[in-house]
Amino acid sequence: MNRISDRQLAASYARCRAINRAHGTTYYWSTTLLPADSRPHVHALYAFCRYADDIVDDLGDAPVERRRAALAGFGDEFRRALQHGSSDHEVLAAVVDTVHRFSIEPSCFDRFLRSMSMDLTVSSYETYADLEDYMDGSAAVIGEMMLPVLGATSLMALEPARALGVAFQLTNFLRDVDEDLRRNRIYIPLEDLRRFDADPEARVVTPEWRALMRFEIDRTRALYAIADRGIEQLPRRSARCMRAARLLYSEILERIEAQDYDVFSRRASVPLVRKLSTVVRAGVGRPLASRAADDRRSIVATR
Repeated sequence: MNRISDRQLAASYARCRAINRAHGTTYYWSTTLLPADSRPHVHALYAFCRYADDIVDDLGDAPVERRRAALAGFGDEFRRALQHGSSDHEVLAAVVDTVHRFSIEPSCFDRFLRSMSMDLTVSSYETYADLEDYMDGSAAVIGEMMLPVLGATSLMALEPARALGVAFQLTNFLRDVDEDLRRNRIYIPLEDLRRFDADPEARVVTPEWRALMRFEIDRTRALYAIADRGIEQLPRRSARCMRAARLLYSEILERIEAQDYDVFSRRASVPLVRKLSTVVRAGVGRPLASRAADDRRSIVATR
């Protein structure tokens, strides 16, 4: 593998940015609050996670073994590229550059890929502890990856960053119950379903279902509260970015409550105009178009 050119690397960062903008609008618009030279690296980490997740979920009717092989191949290619120092892969070029620039621990990516592989065969989790084992790699570790990019210098930021990653994912799980059921998965611990005598497969909002959802939402909000302590320890602009993302994501919980915990007939979401207004209020008054232009310039100058 030859070392890629600056132009190829810039193209990879641009591709990662496009993936983030297309699939993670809350994260994407929140990153406009970051310094221009930090944004591309957040896009790269997001794109790595999204690319691996799509291998698991978006290969049509491909059998499990084909998905497993594709995911393993992606992981192997990443590890080789990391050892070599560069990649000509459309996403991995930027990811490898980001990992080396910020000395991100490579084992974080192994933990993430392990959890993605669990989705190939694990359809439910008996206890919350079991779910936490999965979320260590699928969510908490992403908080760990992000810390050096955000400029965190205190070890006290580690657990709040992990808590924020888990809170984001639990919010996703509660919003996406119906979508996950269509994939024959349930990310609410089975012990909780039994405790409240709630049956998600019935797709009916009952008193039992409401009680279950209130319990899960309270658990998630407790994690957001832990995360808030870490956000305050970040550099000013990074704190603004993560605060905006936290506010927007936690608002999904409020919207679930507002629709009487009905996550079956409609998807709780925050409208784009709300996302943009939150980001503008969290910023320092510079127009989003100006920030987007900075983003494009930083990609070109990223090396």
